[in-house]
Amino acid sequence: MSESNSYVPPKVWVWDKPNGGTFENINKPTAGATHDKPLPRGEHPLQVYSMGTGNGRKVTILLEELLALGITDAEYDAWMIDINAGDQFGSGFVELNPNSKIAAMIDYSGEHPIKLFETGAILLHLAEKFGCFIPEDPVGRADCLSWLFWQTGSAPFLPGGLGHFYKFAPVKLEYPINRYAMEVKRQLDVLNQRLARRTFVLGEDYSIADIAIFPWYGGVFLDWGYGLAEFLNVQEYPHVQRWAKMIEQRPAVQRGIRVNRTGDNPPGLIRERHAASDLD
Repeated sequence: MSESNSYVPPKVWVWDKPNGGTFENINKPTAGATHDKPLPRGEHPLQVYSMGTGNGRKVTILLEELLALGITDAEYDAWMIDINAGDQFGSGFVELNPNSKIAAMIDYSGEHPIKLFETGAILLHLAEKFGCFIPEDPVGRADCLSWLFWQTGSAPFLPGGLGHFYKFAPVKLEYPINRYAMEVKRQLDVLNQRLARRTFVLGEDYSIADIAIFPWYGGVFLDWGYGLAEFLNVQEYPHVQRWAKMIEQRPAVQRGIRVNRTGDNPPGLIRERHAASDLD
């Protein structure tokens, strides 16, 4: 980029117009509801408000994994929050999640409703509630939490950085794409080395760490959403590729990734989910 085209930041940044890109009509630098829209509630204790993006898939995958184990109390209603239409700024959703990001969940199974936002918090709540997909011993649990939060901490890089500048930004800029590509590849290398001698992230046991990481770093190998597989030369990370393809074949994963989505690719996508039969 030549010096004449370089951006000189003002002393005080002011948002005076949309800055272009795919989400310019719904993004703004302020929080709060933009319209009145109460959240619906179904018959199950677990109410999920989400969309089948990488983050949304984490929650529905875990719930389908719990149901696959025969845990009937993990039955759930999944309501679509269409982020492209601005549903995340409806009054009911903002009350549940002031940050206006999916996914969010309410657990009505106890004396008082438990409201949760941020997928790491939701996965941890469900794993501890049902005693599954998280080690019971303190050492294993700490390892699991470290990798769970490794993924949530990496979100500003993938998809927040590379995904945005590579696909959604109104112009392609070399510096931010290179900066985020470098960091995403470094993280892929971290994960690849971790999986070189392990079946799953923690070892031989599948956990919420795998469930959190899979939709994003596994999704790169499955070419979900951003078309980054060739750009990042993912063949350099064979252990991540093996892990991603193995998790993709799990029946519960196949079910979970179809929830809160529209269209026909892949077949069988459902906008809402209120019973297991909706996916059958």
